[in-house]
This record gives sequence, structure tokens and C-alpha cells, in this order.
Amino acid sequence: MLDPTDKLPRMRLGEDQRTLALLGVVGQSLKAGRWPLIRGFPEERLQALLAALCPGTRFAVAPGVWTPDDDGDEFADLLDLLLEHLALPDESGICLCHAIATAAMGANHLWQDMGLPGRKALSDLLCENFPVLAAKNVGDMKWKKFFYRQLCERAGAPICKAPHCAECCDRALCFGPEEGSE
Repeated sequence: MLDPTDKLPRMRLGEDQRTLALLGVVGQSLKAGRWPLIRGFPEERLQALLAALCPGTRFAVAPGVWTPDDDGDEFADLLDLLLEHLALPDESGICLCHAIATAAMGANHLWQDMGLPGRKALSDLLCENFPVLAAKNVGDMKWKKFFYRQLCERAGAPICKAPHCAECCDRALCFGPEEGSE
């Protein structure tokens, strides 16, 4: 059986990080048979952006748009957080916000759900595109946990079992190394 991600253009590390991330999320969606490829981003805009990034390549996208409220998850809140902190709010940046929020709904580490080669690639992407938000991750917390912590702080909800992360029994879950990471 063919892996649908084999149809994606191969990129060398160091090329455009946004393109790598967008194609990674699209590839993960194709691999999982998940539609739409990127949640909440209109199909025609996604097709136009993918065509600009990968001339000659067409991705099959199911009709319609998966709206942020479809599952009652935190997608819309995370998308708003990312959009507020996006350094360059152009078309690919807005799509990147949708792609990150889409991937964050996955079950693995965020870099894995984005199809990136490792946590460093994700960190570099976030530092370049969301510098103010990324700078808040002073303890090098795992990115998905960091995003959820930001959402909890915005909502005024306590998230730590201890007064400070250093004293929390879940510290290794939030700050430890990630399996398979660079």
C-alpha cells in the first residue's frame, strides 16, 4: 500500500519552516485519512496556498470546512491564541496557525502530529513565527502542554497541582525529554 505522504514534495531541512510545517500537517492528515487536511481553513484558500508552495501538486480536499466548534475541543481557543501572537499575519501565517491548532488536537507530541523531524524544528518554527509567545516558554515546557497552560492562564483556571511547577509531581511530563526527539 502506498503511503500518501510519499506524494508530498521532499524538502531539505533549513528550507522554509512554514512550508515544512504546513506540508507536515497535510501529510499527517492524508496518512490518517483525516478531513479536512487543516481545520477551519477554507478549502479554496488551502488549495491556492498549497499550489503556490508546491507548483504542480494538487491535494484532494473534502468539500466544506470543519468549523472550530464541531468537536467542542480547544481548537478555537488555541487558534485565537496563535493568531494573536503571529508575527507576520500573511496567508501562509494564518494557515500555519490553523495547522498548528489542527495538529495540537492529535494524541502525540506536537512536533510528531505536525510531521516535523523533531522538537527542535518545532521550537525554531515557533520562535520565528510567534516570538513573543515562544519567549514565554522560559522553562522549555513541551509545546502542547505550554499552549494548554497559556489557555488555562487566560481562562484563570489553575493547572498545576503545586504552587510552582518545580514542586509539581507532573514536572517530568511537562518538561522532560520527548521520545524520538532530536
